[in-house]
Amino acid sequence: MIWTVQTEPRRTVDLRGHARNWLGQLNADAGLIHLHAMHTSCGLLITENADPDVHRDIETMLKRWAPDGDPAYRHDCEGPDDMAAHLRSLLTGSGLTIPVSQGQLLLGTWQGVYLYEHRAHSHRRQIAASFQGSLRR
Repeated sequence: MIWTVQTEPRRTVDLRGHARNWLGQLNADAGLIHLHAMHTSCGLLITENADPDVHRDIETMLKRWAPDGDPAYRHDCEGPDDMAAHLRSLLTGSGLTIPVSQGQLLLGTWQGVYLYEHRAHSHRRQIAASFQGSLRR
């Protein structure tokens, strides 16, 4: 399954709804769902789902660790945020594997599943999803 997700610049998109809907369509029971971002300038992460300040603080740190327009970057074909977005993607990663039980994502109370857009403008991103496990009868 491939999901297309519209992003906003340097913001997160909650993917739990996509995952829940798809697991329901599959009649998934128990197993693993794997998500893979099919891009090199966005990432996937599991983080706090209640306090939006956590997401703002993550962005603050990513700006510090991978600033736009660093003169040391050689790769800037698509603008000053280009190489920074690739570096941010290395920090957040491109894949997640999440346990599923009774058709539900096994996440902690405060955990959310997010696509993180690392570019300074919006994109349509593709997420590949696969499920390995048993189905309800």
